[in-house]
Amino acid sequence: MNSVEEIWQHILDIIAQTVTPTSYNTWFSDCSAVAIDDGRLILRTVSDFKKEIILKRFGESIRMALYDIFSADFDIVMLVGDEKSPIELSPRIPTEDYTFDNFIVGPSNKFAHAAAVAVAKKASRTYNPLFIYGNSGLGKTHLLLAICEAMQKKDPTIKVAYLKSDEFTNQLVHAIKTGAAEEFRLKYRNVDLFLVDDVQFIAGKEATQEEFFHTFNNIYENGNQIVLTADRPPMEMMRLEDRLKTRFEGGLIVDISPPDLETRTAIINSKASSLGMVLPPECTDYIATNITSNVRQLEGVVKRLTAYRDILEDTITVDTVKRAIKDVIRIGEYIPTPEIIIEDTAHFFSLEAEELRGQSRFKSTALARQIAMYLIRKLIGMPLKDIGSFFEDRNHSTVLSSIRKVEDMVKQDPEIAATVKDITANIHSRN
Repeated sequence: MNSVEEIWQHILDIIAQTVTPTSYNTWFSDCSAVAIDDGRLILRTVSDFKKEIILKRFGESIRMALYDIFSADFDIVMLVGDEKSPIELSPRIPTEDYTFDNFIVGPSNKFAHAAAVAVAKKASRTYNPLFIYGNSGLGKTHLLLAICEAMQKKDPTIKVAYLKSDEFTNQLVHAIKTGAAEEFRLKYRNVDLFLVDDVQFIAGKEATQEEFFHTFNNIYENGNQIVLTADRPPMEMMRLEDRLKTRFEGGLIVDISPPDLETRTAIINSKASSLGMVLPPECTDYIATNITSNVRQLEGVVKRLTAYRDILEDTITVDTVKRAIKDVIRIGEYIPTPEIIIEDTAHFFSLEAEELRGQSRFKSTALARQIAMYLIRKLIGMPLKDIGSFFEDRNHSTVLSSIRKVEDMVKQDPEIAATVKDITANIHSRN
């Protein structure tokens, strides 16, 4: 069964064996399957009355049939008449959170902001794709969603797909597993606006890159807009296929840098104002001076101060600000934890962190585990015995052997070197 129609027919055949022909025709003659998407079977019928009866009388039978096919639980979504499917509806972005109006513009993001506004006003091949890159927490996602908000406001019927690249991978795997590959393709290839966050995560994933390439081409050739964000430019994604690099570089590439002092101050005051708070100048200055590279952290501190004010009825002073900063970030050089390194390494290889910690001897798992050990040693300088404790108490000689093996591979194998570089960049992008 490779299509939703075949799956639905199989379910109907099962139901037909448990009801009379009259009952079957009454409830199911004009009920059709729309799609299978993210653990949902989406059906369509002609009236609210029939929808209620089908869900009440036959919902459990349908779910059991789906479980027999896929060994997974599914929800049932019933549409009536011309009601749009959830996969046809554009995501509704909260305008109070992600608009151009509340995006603070400064020298570090002026060009990226102008490009995003231009795309929102008139999507065109000139800025297609628009590729925005920069470190985590600088406003890339804000611009991405502001484009979406502005275009939906101008045309509420526009079809939008917004997702993170790892969601694209996960949905693709699910579609292949459930035989719903065609529905997956139609879901994204016919949109008017395709927004993808953190596209760097598709690098090194062969099946994902193949599907993404064809999705990109379809949308682009239909004259529709693509906007991508990443933590680095395409040329620095070592494991990204050349054909995708070429397409990503074929539009407009813009970067966002950490904001300067004046912009940081404006961001702090703007966020405080939106939360109904006015900060004393000395508090604003302290925050802007001590948090220099991450807009998200600036906003996090202001939110924390709001909590102090509302919950603890605390007066906001510089001492309060120091406490808030300590709660939100660790001032100084970013040092990842072993857990983060294991998690990001596992994510890169499409594995679970527990698989790296465990005893699996599959080649890809073993390599990922060795790289994780190598990065813990390189980025943290942790003793070998302590590193082993994160991998089911492997002894120090096993850890040392793994680290030396990766060191040799990095020197001799350009692909492994690129893999280590990409994982390291992903780890540092969390800061």
